[in-house]
Amino acid sequence: MKIALLGYGRMGKAIETIAQERGHEIVAIIDKNEKKGSLSEAQVAINFSVPTAAVENLKEAFDAGVPVVCGTTGWLEQLDEIHTYCQEKNSAFLYASNFSVGVNLFFKLNELAAKLMMGQEEQYTAHLEETHHIHKLDAPSGTAITLAEGLGKVNPHYNAWTMEEGGEGLKITAYREGEVPGTHSISYHSKIDQISIEHKAHSREGFALGAVIAAEWLKGKEGIFSMSDVLNL
Repeated sequence: MKIALLGYGRMGKAIETIAQERGHEIVAIIDKNEKKGSLSEAQVAINFSVPTAAVENLKEAFDAGVPVVCGTTGWLEQLDEIHTYCQEKNSAFLYASNFSVGVNLFFKLNELAAKLMMGQEEQYTAHLEETHHIHKLDAPSGTAITLAEGLGKVNPHYNAWTMEEGGEGLKITAYREGEVPGTHSISYHSKIDQISIEHKAHSREGFALGAVIAAEWLKGKEGIFSMSDVLNL
């Protein structure tokens, strides 16, 4: 499969390595610091650019008739616009806040926990914490927002989230430390106990592998998809 990389930071380089190990060819790299190859030669593009470049990259790919897998977060106020643009171009788009297979299983586990805790709001309160490396540009992480939305979807008590003390809805605390690939935990606290679930990434390899698997799945398709489609969750 011929792949274009839109964004060539640490994730882009990790994806390049995994893709080549799986027998794919990188035919184009589009980044502010490096441009080579031709986007039109690609069968699918993988976007892990900075947030400010995401929308332009996605539209450029759709204009070239290239479907896109996108893992960039921090630009989602324009997600509906991109969905419409993709459909107008009869292309395919797959966005995920996190491509790790383990994290996507964690999303489902989070929803199950939220269902089990319904009706227990007076006894338990939920709190979400996430920790990432100091280079991450957005806070909270896209993964944390997906977790918060998943919790709120099945437990109306948490149909909003906040990073402010005393704010309405689910409290999210974001930390930026060292080179942490990504840790997310959700805890339910009461006066007598605490229930917690956590996902801790040990490296970026899981994110990169998931993105390549998603690209393999998306090739030749048309429409708007998610990792739930890829993993049949």
